[in-house]
Amino acid sequence: MKIDFEKMGGLVPAIIQDAETRQVLMLGFMNEEAYQKTLDTRHVTFWSRSRNTLWTKGETSGNYLNLVDIKIDCDQDTLLVRAIPVGPTCHTGTDTCWGETNEQEPIRFLSELQSFIDKRKQEMPEGSYTTSLFNKGINKIAQKVGEEALETVIEATNGDRDHLIYEAGDLLYHLLVLLTEKGLRIEDVAAELQKRHDPNWDKKRREAKAAGTMK
Repeated sequence: MKIDFEKMGGLVPAIIQDAETRQVLMLGFMNEEAYQKTLDTRHVTFWSRSRNTLWTKGETSGNYLNLVDIKIDCDQDTLLVRAIPVGPTCHTGTDTCWGETNEQEPIRFLSELQSFIDKRKQEMPEGSYTTSLFNKGINKIAQKVGEEALETVIEATNGDRDHLIYEAGDLLYHLLVLLTEKGLRIEDVAAELQKRHDPNWDKKRREAKAAGTMK
């Protein structure tokens, strides 16, 4: 898809998004030269309308925006630039140009962790605990989920907060391994819970069961 630089006199808006946190960091403008330099150097480069020149974010401060990818919108006149920021993005020293804190939401890490586990399953590196679980098969993996669930229950009833968090972490990790072994994702579980959050979920479930469409 070709970028329409002519619509705004040679410039297109470029929305910069942190590729990991999904936080919007800033808005800049690119012309064709800035766009090409961004692709060539992998450092996000803009056209400065006030200085009438190219400028690469971070060239003086060291706070570069390392390019991950660029997407063009449906009208071909706006760019979504996903990048990894090195340091704060705004010249005022804040993470974003709106003064927001750019932090990874811990809940997103579950998806990243499962992607890492999936990579382990594909590569099966020696010496990896995850590899050893996959080598032992589904029965052993399921057994480990049961063991970790029991340990989590014990800490919940007799332990303290830190030990409960630790054991719950073990439980979630082994559950992710189990899901990966079965070709499922944590997002599938989240989607199931999202369905159940519907106030009419139980009614729809009973109707589907009565109609014989529910397995």
